[in-house]
Amino acid sequence: MASWLFGVLILALHVLGILSAIQALMSSRTSQGAVAWIISLVAVPYLAVPAYWVFGRPRFYGYVSARGERDSVLRRVLARYRALVEPYLAGAKEADVMAVEKLAMMPLTSGNRTELLVDGESTFESLFAGIDRAKQYVLVQFFIVRDDSLGRDFKHRLQDAAERGVRVYFLYDEIGCHKLPERYLRDLRDAGVDVSAFHSSRGLRHRFQLNFRNHRKVLVVDGREGWVGGFNVGVEYLGQNPRHGHWRDTHLRLVGPSVLGLQEAFWEDWHWATGEVISLTWTPQVTCEESQNVVIVPSGPADPQETASLLVQHAIHSAHERLWVTSPYFVPDHSVQDALRLAAMRGVDVRIMMPERPDHLLVFLSAFSFLPDMLRAGVKVYRYQPGFLHQKVILIDDVAASVGTVNLDNRSFRLNFEITAVVPDRHFAAEVHDMLVRDFVVCREVTLEEIESRALWRKLLSRAAYLLAPVQ
Repeated sequence: MASWLFGVLILALHVLGILSAIQALMSSRTSQGAVAWIISLVAVPYLAVPAYWVFGRPRFYGYVSARGERDSVLRRVLARYRALVEPYLAGAKEADVMAVEKLAMMPLTSGNRTELLVDGESTFESLFAGIDRAKQYVLVQFFIVRDDSLGRDFKHRLQDAAERGVRVYFLYDEIGCHKLPERYLRDLRDAGVDVSAFHSSRGLRHRFQLNFRNHRKVLVVDGREGWVGGFNVGVEYLGQNPRHGHWRDTHLRLVGPSVLGLQEAFWEDWHWATGEVISLTWTPQVTCEESQNVVIVPSGPADPQETASLLVQHAIHSAHERLWVTSPYFVPDHSVQDALRLAAMRGVDVRIMMPERPDHLLVFLSAFSFLPDMLRAGVKVYRYQPGFLHQKVILIDDVAASVGTVNLDNRSFRLNFEITAVVPDRHFAAEVHDMLVRDFVVCREVTLEEIESRALWRKLLSRAAYLLAPVQ
């Protein structure tokens, strides 16, 4: 009897392996990934099947199926305010910006004001002041929130807002916040804050979707002000962690119609996590001080396109004179690597700024496997010296720049929910240029000789780490 059951189990695993291999064939986004999964699933289904259902699924299927209902609701909500928004649709005429609009599935809006926030002190001062100004509602989501002195200050601000009658919605990623104690969340709920995890593995059908993350960092106040960028909530982001030392990061404050783009992304995530349709203000709040054009680009594994990767490739192809990129995790796919090399070959000043100190060792090691080809093509690579570099910024010529949450790696391109503010504005581009010039002063340039002179075992280790890039 036992042997019969064992035989049935083995047969079932092989059948499941074949069915999973068919799904990998039909859904994997790269041919290399499809071939690797198919061979593994057919040959060793006992190990490969569980690994595939945790790490191999390329699409967030639950979010995709829920989007139809969500979109129809949102369209009805926004239709009532369409006439109010129309005067601030910038109507992009340049092909470069039109492509970004189509990728984002959100419009380029005018009537915005941007404020570049450099490093932790200025960023959290601005974030906390915004929460304190709230009169109607606060929408807030972070990938990581710590129960440390900064995290408790953040909690108290949200509690105070809720206690004075402001509706507060707090969304967190359960993987990023796995160390956040339940009492922290209970304190928020007791004060009247609506709290929810993102629930990437919600429901029986999607319980294995553990490899997806909501990596967005968004704060919206009353539909009038919004913040987006690289910061999470913890004292290390203030440079108070001895392991990392000084923490170099960039955030962006927005005022104007573009804030509704941040709000829409949060609204959609909240609906997935809770099933609730929260009532928000959709009337654009326009600043009279400046009129900068901004488009918000949400991206994630539920998109029909690989939005984040295509956005980065588009930025590279759009550059004629200068392309400066900062990313703490730099393991781009072959399409982005090729685009960077071609840009350098056609005379664009291509610079990549990365950390000197590793945060995630495998990601750090992976870069050494392909950097030689980048350097030979003329791409310049810089390592940031004073501490840990975490900003995600792209500068295109002197005409546009972006600030957001996207790293140049497979996780951000295909597995994470991310969000980016693209600002096609010369004044903003000049601000970003000056900021990055100051950063390059404290970087060291990487040479081809130093990478090629590494010991053979280090080169082998880098190649092995690069093979794991799809799940890092």
